[in-house]
Amino acid sequence: MNADRATGSDATASTTHSSRRTFLARAAVASALPLAAGLLGAGEAQAAAVLPDYAPIPEASKGPALNDRGYFVGRIDGDLHWVTDSSYQAMFLTTRQGVVLVDAPPTIGHNLLRAIEEVTRANGRPRKVTHLVYSHSHADHIGAASIFGRDVVRIGHTETARFLRRDADPNRPAPTLTFDDHHVLQVGGERLELAYHGPNHSPDNIFVYAPKQETLMVVDVLYPGWVPFKNLAVSQDIPGWLRAHGIAMRYPWRTLVGGHLGRLGARADGHLQQRYLADLQTSVRDTVSSLDPAPFFGKYGPAGNSWAVFAAYLNAVAEQAAAPVIADYLGILAAADVFTKDNAFGLLESLRIDAGLLGPFGIRP
Repeated sequence: MNADRATGSDATASTTHSSRRTFLARAAVASALPLAAGLLGAGEAQAAAVLPDYAPIPEASKGPALNDRGYFVGRIDGDLHWVTDSSYQAMFLTTRQGVVLVDAPPTIGHNLLRAIEEVTRANGRPRKVTHLVYSHSHADHIGAASIFGRDVVRIGHTETARFLRRDADPNRPAPTLTFDDHHVLQVGGERLELAYHGPNHSPDNIFVYAPKQETLMVVDVLYPGWVPFKNLAVSQDIPGWLRAHGIAMRYPWRTLVGGHLGRLGARADGHLQQRYLADLQTSVRDTVSSLDPAPFFGKYGPAGNSWAVFAAYLNAVAEQAAAPVIADYLGILAAADVFTKDNAFGLLESLRIDAGLLGPFGIRP
């Protein structure tokens, strides 16, 4: 365990030989995922370190090395800790009364229990998870919630409870305690402030702030060291997701737990992602203004294939808009060349539908 406040910039490596990693290796995930070093064994990770189709990952984007069970656990500050498998992250507070855990990603799974045991064995605090906070309802972040038993207090937004009752997933039991706008969780002398600031990545995504440790956990919004996941994190409300960046930066945090990838965030990471998104938005707007749509209408219009017109034009805008942004952020943000075109497409669709930037599909004579 890392005893210092961690932001994580060490190169990732792993010597684990678990069945999950063996399966991933056999499935050739190493050739497709930049995160293979955190998911695969040492030899496989070394082979996957340089992907032939994509640019290398900047050293500053990498997280700490994983242990032989495939996870890293470290102290953020005081009794607040985090755990990662280089793909996902969770956060937990050890208190006099038990452990408060925020999220339970299934890829970390039972390693959450091992990480908590490691920390509480060292600090002498109870290891039982008494409270589990859901950042939002998505299974990739709380799909291991069931491993903590029936008697844990599960806390989430009112909408999270509604979604989970609808989905009836036994691995994601519905919250037993819900809130609409704000909730202060105080357990064993520790405090977390939960807040809902409206729909963003999902309709129920919340902000979790640890004031004493000056740490914010907001999931699927900021991606320290990396570009956002495909199509702007597959967010359901793009304008709300963009606003969430400003909301996050207004919190007085020093450390960010973003829920994904291998390292924690600093405030510079938030400013960098805001700049990336602003540059991408400018490029999309400029491309819509300058790209001649006539060839797409001329090629597919006579056949009456409207979807082909849309597909060709929107893809061309996304590709053209992404190109200068990729060039500017290669070597600065990891995977700039992987998802920037998809992010440009997602932003283009939001600008069309939400902001009225209709381009050739606007009001006609």
